[in-house]
Amino acid sequence: MGDASRAARLVIVSGPSGAGKSTVVKRLLADCPLPLVLSVSATTRAPRPGEADGVDYHFLSHDEFRRRREAGEFLECMEVFGRGDWYGTLRSTVASGLAAGKWILLEIDVQGAMSVLESYPQAVTIFIHPGSLEELERRLRHRGSETEASIRRRLEVARAELDYVPRYRHTVVNHQPQQAAQDICQLLMSAGESEACTTS
Repeated sequence: MGDASRAARLVIVSGPSGAGKSTVVKRLLADCPLPLVLSVSATTRAPRPGEADGVDYHFLSHDEFRRRREAGEFLECMEVFGRGDWYGTLRSTVASGLAAGKWILLEIDVQGAMSVLESYPQAVTIFIHPGSLEELERRLRHRGSETEASIRRRLEVARAELDYVPRYRHTVVNHQPQQAAQDICQLLMSAGESEACTTS
């Protein structure tokens, strides 16, 4: 694969809840030959059974999270409405991964992506699209775990998120997760190969 695999890159993946981001990202990490590493987020929520600090999340107290946030240590962070817990991406996590030559992958929402782009405008941005709002609604209903109010809220958020699609370099429609992961891998391989020729 040559130099393409060694040029460290930051990759941002976003998409509405229900678009299948997590499934596609898992397949991408498992199957793509690039040195992709999923960035470990920080959170104030308590670890769930089986979760390990530094592996699933960096588990921080509310005071520690606030201190780091006020010190500007996060590339992006947000409070999850209604739960009171914070989630964020530490600058140090991304910087150390890139310094080690890894391709750091952030699976974050559109607001977080826009914040990260302020520090890393050269990041490869990919929006995972469900195909249509109708398809997204079908998938959310198919889960069987969502209330009607929850489905309406998710669709409302998705409409707002779709407005950001033009801000992303690439859009991948997730009809089938394995194919979507392959498509993203090809995009990233091309991005690595073109790095020597372009500054974008």
